[in-house]
Amino acid sequence: MALRRTTTVALAGVAGAAALAAGLSVAFSGAASAAAQPPRALTGCGTSPSSCGYPDASNTGVPAGTVLKTVPGQVSSGTGWHFDTRGWVQVDGAGAVLSGLSIPYNINVTAPHVTIRGVQVITSGQPGISIRHTAGVTVEDSTITGVNATTGRMLAGVKDMYGDSTGLTIQRNNISWAETGAQLESGLVQDNYIHNTGFIPGDHVNGVTSNGGVTTPLAITHNTILIDRSQTDAIGLFDDFGVQANRTITNNLLAGGGYSIYGGQNPGTPAPTGIQVTGNKIATIYYAKGGAYGPVTAFNSTATANTWTANTWDATGQTIPAP
Repeated sequence: MALRRTTTVALAGVAGAAALAAGLSVAFSGAASAAAQPPRALTGCGTSPSSCGYPDASNTGVPAGTVLKTVPGQVSSGTGWHFDTRGWVQVDGAGAVLSGLSIPYNINVTAPHVTIRGVQVITSGQPGISIRHTAGVTVEDSTITGVNATTGRMLAGVKDMYGDSTGLTIQRNNISWAETGAQLESGLVQDNYIHNTGFIPGDHVNGVTSNGGVTTPLAITHNTILIDRSQTDAIGLFDDFGVQANRTITNNLLAGGGYSIYGGQNPGTPAPTGIQVTGNKIATIYYAKGGAYGPVTAFNSTATANTWTANTWDATGQTIPAP
């Protein structure tokens, strides 16, 4: 699939919190997937990601020309999903497709092989999209945002609530005003724009994060992740629930956090395996070291099948040495 060129989303309804969404920008391009190709050898991409072929507001989010129907004002149910009057959208039908909706609530997915496509989610205090004990869920071409950057921030844009869902695909989404952009253990995170984080005291801000203990592959590929705070990371692999294994971090444009990348091993814990970090650009738009304290930490370059290759500074194109 392709990154896209910007136009403006048409809203069918602007009742309540959905009115916050008017004028959000989105787009389509017919080029072959940029994620399948290495980024061009350009510098200074952090201030204009799409000029270097990376995701930003011009080529992610709800597709151009989509007419959004407000939930529950204009539509309250469809095949495999319904609005729960307690205050969320429940998706409990296998193979359900949600498309062309503006939802000022959390979406709670408990069924397999669900697709959320071209949906606008605006919520606060909880994930925009929660995924629970399931498989094969796709979230794509959607705009997922909090109400504001502070007390109205989302807990996460997309979150695998128990870390046991498999085969997830999160692609071409525009995610903002969240403590964490995406949190999951298995699947593909590709071509997303994660930016303008949310924060309340006590938060640990992450772009894309994994908590470990699962060995099914996770690929984090060709995203733009800009963390405008001095903690925690743009991409964080942590071993909170077990050893990290089989993760690829490839061709991303990253900036900010305490460190832009956490590589999966806390001091005194078992070594992660199969952590491959390749072709990423670290921008210095927030901090001279990429992150407030450096570009990477907690990466074990001597462990089995761990590699650090061709990662560079965005400002100069110079290689960042293996940690």
